[in-house]
Amino acid sequence: MRNFLLAFILISLISACSPNVESTEADVVTNQITLTSDAFANGGSIPAKYTCVGRDISPALAWGEPPAGTQSFALIMEDLDAPVGIWVHWLLYNIPADTRSLAEALPVTGKNVPEGQGSPFVGKNSWGDIGYGGPCPPSGTHRYVFTLYALDEMTGLLPGANKGEVLKGMEGHILAQGELMGTFSK
Repeated sequence: MRNFLLAFILISLISACSPNVESTEADVVTNQITLTSDAFANGGSIPAKYTCVGRDISPALAWGEPPAGTQSFALIMEDLDAPVGIWVHWLLYNIPADTRSLAEALPVTGKNVPEGQGSPFVGKNSWGDIGYGGPCPPSGTHRYVFTLYALDEMTGLLPGANKGEVLKGMEGHILAQGELMGTFSK
């Protein structure tokens, strides 16, 4: 009986001290943004038009409402299967908070931002270029992930930043994020 009582007390103490690890659907949803494209479904094949064998233009993207307090967005497109490691194809930041989509073939001017007030800043991709560089795998099928981040402030970066600089500028300011993945092979 004494062992039973001791075991009961021990289990009760452990249960009382353990954090509640249950997650509700609301917790998950508040940290997610749905990112979509009319050009391809999540997990689907990216049409050649958006790649190095086509017109090499950026696909149109759209997303839902961000959480309250969102002041800007950032977008990073990466090849997860590049032979040299993750390869950045597209980097946008300081996208205005009221934006819910990016047009196909998003133009970039000599000023490094699309025309118009409140346009996003464009960063350097892994080729060292400013702007979009479409999928162009040397062999096989590669996965390309577009990640959208809702931020509680503008990054404070000038146009032309690289991925490391953008990630550092976003540290501690990400309210939510969403991903869209497409594949491509030549």
